[in-house]
Amino acid sequence: MKVVFLGAGSMAESLIQGMVQAPNLKDINLWVTNRSDFARLQKMKDLYRVNISYDLGEMMKGAEVILLAMKPKDAKAALESIRSYVTQDQLIISVLAGLSIEFISDRLTYSVPIARAMPNTSASIQQSATGLAFNNHVSPRQQGLAISVFSAVGTVTIVEESRLDLVTGLSGSGPAYIYYVVEAMEQAAVELGLSPEEAKPFILQTLEGASKMLIMTNQSPSHLRKAITSEGGTTEAGIRELEKHHVKEAFKACIKEATEHSGRLRTLFEQAD
Repeated sequence: MKVVFLGAGSMAESLIQGMVQAPNLKDINLWVTNRSDFARLQKMKDLYRVNISYDLGEMMKGAEVILLAMKPKDAKAALESIRSYVTQDQLIISVLAGLSIEFISDRLTYSVPIARAMPNTSASIQQSATGLAFNNHVSPRQQGLAISVFSAVGTVTIVEESRLDLVTGLSGSGPAYIYYVVEAMEQAAVELGLSPEEAKPFILQTLEGASKMLIMTNQSPSHLRKAITSEGGTTEAGIRELEKHHVKEAFKACIKEATEHSGRLRTLFEQAD
């Protein structure tokens, strides 16, 4: 399967890094280009053994999947540059936050199969949580192609396109929220006397263990939390401080704001066109 990446930023690299390590994508033929940063392309070629080129005709010929991974502000120019090469046998997949399937279709000026995906950077270790939406021109076979690409780098959930802003705010940006929590835990540990090196294994194993408990027990987070929050104990004292500082409300506001900002980005870039 020939897959062409238009764009070579952090999301593209995360997906490529995960794809080249995925056992069920051993025969994938990856091509990558960007607007003008050849040094970046050369680095990706050296790291991941992908093909790089600025010859769009060469890249697009025979491609089954064309993956849009440029910055949203560059999408219009990129779509116009590939318009004459795209065929109705090729699947366009966008990982651009905010930009709609309709916007992409309009810039290509004719109906083609288009999917929108919202993965996250954990794709680099095959641990992404990806939301995937399709337009009516995507065939069952092409849906299978898209699912195979993203399931190789994590989990895939099919959603309506209207839900992708929420997926963006929840899981697309989600790893950064967790890293933010880890920063706070590490800083607290250092202030209380541990070195960062000493604190790290405690924090990481705690996070991994809690995640596996949620997955393996299939119990609600509320139930698991209450099970270890004994009256008068240390956990209760810590939770009391979280509630005092409205941490739960802050996280809810964080996800809501990121979700709404995805919609604002769509308005910004699509109306600027």
